[in-house]
Amino acid sequence: MSFEESLPTDRGPEPQTSPVRRWAIEIAKVIVSVSLLAWLLHGVDLQRLWLAVRQASWLWLTAALALYFLMLAVSTWRWSLLLHAQGVVVDGSRLLGSFLVATFFNNFLPSNIGGDVIRIRDTATAARSRTLAATIVAVDRLLGLLALVLVAALGATITREVLHSAAGPLSPWLLWIGFTVGAVLLEKAILTPHRLLAPCRPLRLLHAEWVDARLTRITQTLERFRTSPVALAGGAVGAVVVQGILVAFYVAIAYSMRIPVSPWHLAVIVPISFVVQMLPISMNGFGVREATFVSYFALLGLPAEAALLISFVGAALIMLWSLAGAAVYMARRA
Repeated sequence: MSFEESLPTDRGPEPQTSPVRRWAIEIAKVIVSVSLLAWLLHGVDLQRLWLAVRQASWLWLTAALALYFLMLAVSTWRWSLLLHAQGVVVDGSRLLGSFLVATFFNNFLPSNIGGDVIRIRDTATAARSRTLAATIVAVDRLLGLLALVLVAALGATITREVLHSAAGPLSPWLLWIGFTVGAVLLEKAILTPHRLLAPCRPLRLLHAEWVDARLTRITQTLERFRTSPVALAGGAVGAVVVQGILVAFYVAIAYSMRIPVSPWHLAVIVPISFVVQMLPISMNGFGVREATFVSYFALLGLPAEAALLISFVGAALIMLWSLAGAAVYMARRA
């Protein structure tokens, strides 16, 4: 592939989505989110919720904000490791700014895909290929998803075996099986990428040259990761650390409002809530995230108000950090 062909300005055929269909999907997501929130808030004393927020410990809330920034920093470091493994060098501050902008898009646009598009766009020029940049982001996402399931499995195992408490509707063994299957698939993708990509070959009927070029680039990228086990191991460890920090973020929020929930229980609830938010059935996870917290808190004998407090305050603090991404985005445009 020539340098000109691999430039990020090179565009292949892209499917067009009907505006009517797109708007219908977004409206359906809004309806799901609003309906779930209305159902969860029915009978809840909103004045008491607001009073609990006002009486929260600002020290613990500040700690939660600091933990979320630490999570962003570790996520940026993990991304830079994967980029360096492919010979792509981007300044760390540029990557952190890109991650902040991506966080803003994820929280204020209807889909989480918007954030990934920002990250791909910001590294495509340095990578000299949008496909390479996209593959790196995809591997980063997969490592993060595996870490989600791993932390949830550990939390579920500890709560059931050590604390002798309910671990939720998802059995620890089910979570461990999901983690094992995901880890095996990622291993196969790294060791034998040509076999894993074989099912994509029928796409050549649409545009053989374009598909072949992309599959070749993806295969080369995955093969290069195979020769960089340290970067992959570092990325995997970084992904687990990120999930641990996110659990600590919600623990700090619980402490700020003196909600008696174990960190080990949150180690199950938080990862599962993030997995649920990925389902394209709601507006940025609103409603389904709160429903997940409420259902797990009910198993622990805790009131729905406590679950809603942690979920809403967590979302508010995340959106507060997202505004920093908006500032970075506006500064770039200026």
